[in-house]
Amino acid sequence: MTDTRLILYSFRRCPYAMRARLALASAGVEVKLREVVLRDKPAAMLKASPKGTVPVLVLHGGAVVDESLDVMLWALRKSDPEGWLTPEQGGMDEMLELIALNDGDFKHHLDRFKYATRYEDPDPAEHRAGAEVYLKRLEAQLGEGKWLFGARPSFADYAILPFIRQFAGAAKGWWEDAPYPHVRRWLEDFKTSGRFKAVMRKYPQWHEGMEEPIFPAD
Repeated sequence: MTDTRLILYSFRRCPYAMRARLALASAGVEVKLREVVLRDKPAAMLKASPKGTVPVLVLHGGAVVDESLDVMLWALRKSDPEGWLTPEQGGMDEMLELIALNDGDFKHHLDRFKYATRYEDPDPAEHRAGAEVYLKRLEAQLGEGKWLFGARPSFADYAILPFIRQFAGAAKGWWEDAPYPHVRRWLEDFKTSGRFKAVMRKYPQWHEGMEEPIFPAD
């Protein structure tokens, strides 16, 4: 029997790949997972998506979805059993606005705070302060409900949380006492959830000819 599952190129710790895996798992879309190492990208991935970033979802017939939000939306529009696209409060426009701030200004500051040596004369304290502008908005929003748009998680929560996790990991020591208790609780709920543990399962680096594990795993 021919295996008709799609192919997903992913990198476990990448927040963009993480958000894609979260949506695929929620939607119940099974894929053949190819775990890559970004300094050793497989030729098959680069052929499918020459820009060389993850995630890369290869559909039937060779069509490719290689932007993380597009992978999320593709999966959730096929199946959204947990109602991520229909939050209790607000709607898609509000969610996309909050995600755009994450992917824009917040990610700009996150990169220069976490990876200061990659940039020319960055000031980590300045970029931490820049990131806090966004954290303050999240803190206010999470003060009104358990999740960003109500009492249950939404598309926005899972699109943003992987980046907050990355920031918190880079800001250890400061983060534990920072004035964002609602954001810390939200992140901790995510990190201790079964969903997070399932999407963060470790897989060996994929090489041509290897059998791909099925994601999400049983």
